[in-house]
Amino acid sequence: MRISSFSCSHTALFTLIVMQVSISRGQLAPNETRILFQVQQLLEYPQVLQGWTNWTNFCYLPPSPSLKVVCSDSHVTELTVVGNKSSSSASPNSPKQNTLSDNFSIDAFFTTLTELSNLKVLSLVSLGLWGPLPTKINRFWSLQALNVSYNFIYGQIPQDILSLKNLTSLVLAHNLLNGTVPDLRSLVLLQELNLGGNHLGPTFPSLGNNLVTIILKNNSLKSVIPSEIKKFNQLQQLDISSNKLIGPIPSALFSLPSLQYLDLAQNQLSGALPTNISCSVKLQFVDISHNILIGKLPSCIATNTSTRTVISSWNCLSGGKNASYQHPYLFCNKEALAVKPPSRSKEHKSSTIKLGIVLGIVGGVLGIAGVLGLLIFVIIRRSKTTTADDHVHSIFDGSVTSKRSVASKMSVRRAVDSRRVPQTMRSAAIGLPPYRVFTLEEMEDATNNFDPLNFIGEGSQGQLYKGWLMDGSVVLVKCVKLKQKNLPQSMIQQIEVLSKLRHLHLVSILGHTIVTYQDHSSTAGTVFVVLEHVSNGSLRDYLADERKREMLRWPKRMAIIIGVARGIQFLHTGVAPGIFGNNVKIENVLLDDTLTAKLSDYKIPLPSKVGSESPLNGQDAFNINSENAEKEDVYQLGVILLQVITGKLVTSNRALDELRIQLEKGLAEAPSKLQALVDPCTRGTFAYESLKTAAEMAVNCLNKESRARPSIEDVLWNLQYSIQIQEGWTSTSGNLGGPHSSSY
Repeated sequence: MRISSFSCSHTALFTLIVMQVSISRGQLAPNETRILFQVQQLLEYPQVLQGWTNWTNFCYLPPSPSLKVVCSDSHVTELTVVGNKSSSSASPNSPKQNTLSDNFSIDAFFTTLTELSNLKVLSLVSLGLWGPLPTKINRFWSLQALNVSYNFIYGQIPQDILSLKNLTSLVLAHNLLNGTVPDLRSLVLLQELNLGGNHLGPTFPSLGNNLVTIILKNNSLKSVIPSEIKKFNQLQQLDISSNKLIGPIPSALFSLPSLQYLDLAQNQLSGALPTNISCSVKLQFVDISHNILIGKLPSCIATNTSTRTVISSWNCLSGGKNASYQHPYLFCNKEALAVKPPSRSKEHKSSTIKLGIVLGIVGGVLGIAGVLGLLIFVIIRRSKTTTADDHVHSIFDGSVTSKRSVASKMSVRRAVDSRRVPQTMRSAAIGLPPYRVFTLEEMEDATNNFDPLNFIGEGSQGQLYKGWLMDGSVVLVKCVKLKQKNLPQSMIQQIEVLSKLRHLHLVSILGHTIVTYQDHSSTAGTVFVVLEHVSNGSLRDYLADERKREMLRWPKRMAIIIGVARGIQFLHTGVAPGIFGNNVKIENVLLDDTLTAKLSDYKIPLPSKVGSESPLNGQDAFNINSENAEKEDVYQLGVILLQVITGKLVTSNRALDELRIQLEKGLAEAPSKLQALVDPCTRGTFAYESLKTAAEMAVNCLNKESRARPSIEDVLWNLQYSIQIQEGWTSTSGNLGGPHSSSY
């Protein structure tokens, strides 16, 4: 009985002790409980925290990938909250859709968090946090790991972060941070640094050599890789891809004793790697693709092995299995010259002096010629009774020319024949941002260094990329390579016309930049043309989709075809001289969100290398103004009009001829015959006379004899007459059942 009694007493005592210990560990200090509820409120009650109530025992919440609270001695030591307001799916400059509300204050939020004075791990991911990182972050005395990735934190990383002497992990990835990274060498315990997906730069940050992981990818670093990297003996992962790093790759990188993962892709690293370098036995992955490297790869990374993967495509490397996926040597030579940092050497000064002398002589000659020209101009001007105002347009941007050795800024005067440009055309581009000259850096930033993922396709004059400007707007960038005989200095008139190609019914040009480079003894160049982006699909897409086709009733179809005609008319007569041969196809008629037609891939008046098979190749775009070229655009408009009327997409010349003949017969016979040819989706929505006028114009535009085709002005007049008939019919509810009605 004694033993039994002692045993029962002992069991009861042990149970009581365990309960007391559990209570002491499980009971969170009341002030910290209050703080957690404040955090819930300040984060605007995210879904992951909606289960928190007054009965929640925070220290015993089951951990999950989205939520983790760890307590020690009645204090919170770890807080991990992962939401669903990710910055990765939002435009970097238009984050409002995924951020917390305007009432959110990041300063107040961190003020509350710092009251959790025992925090060692703080992870706040994808919660929509926005604002600059507060300086009071230095109050986290005990913090060892900080992760606020995938939010919308902007501004510079505050120097106060250097006060966190216990920090071993710092993750600020995928935010909107910019500027120079503070000198982190004083954080001697730091092992993990992830600042990827921001706008940090331009200099490579100063880092401690105890780091194990360094991720700086997708930033704006534009410096060389520092030689101090050779001292990072603990480094296992280095990812500095998708920046604008220049200069050679330090050969010591490959032999770092602990390095396993090395990603240097999508930079502007140049030069040749020494062939005798050795690689660390632990190195498993190397990516040096999309740089401007030359020569042969060292043997240790020349090929893939069972223990090492190497990606080296799209450099100018010779030999190896990837030779077919390399640029020619001249490409890298030009690019290396273009990205070479400005030199202050005597040689540079000497060349500058020589250039100044040459420019001075040329300037003097041009000055004398200018004075003579001015005198002649004044004499002629006084002899006339009427004058026209000219406008000065700056053509080249100095920031681009300094980088690509293009000539200095120029300005020109050009008299515009205002009689050829109606007032309605001059005001048609209202609503577009002002035309501007971009820099090459802006083009590279917009397209992420012309990332293949942003490549859309090959247009009639060059490659087309999708891009994002700094204001968040989406654009298209067309890369037009110039013929060598057409230097930018001799293209003043063509370049000036670019700024005129802005119209309601064109995919308008928003700006451009010009890059030139030396190729042996000749000079080549590229014009990057920035166009507005229309993302609602093409007219062809709408006619091919049964559901979308239902949206295109007769009045809307007439409005679209009139828009196309106005776009063509603007190209023919709205700029001087006119632009003809404009690749008018139904797939090039884009529709915006209001179904307004915008003509795309029209001829930009630049002498490009693309399209050598064209019969017009070799001719100046300004001289392609023959009647045949003009009437070719009219013919192609007729092809589009035929498809709009019938709802049938033309896939061959034979099909086109058959539809045209059917339309001609329908016009010659009873109204019901013509009505039977119309897209069934439009039946009951058109006046017969409106249909008849449109059909007549389609047949006339498709005349085999180009001279017999109407002018674009005649086409536009008849189409507008057709829509006027339609509007009159609609206002009187139609003449249903009669010969002039669409019902049958």
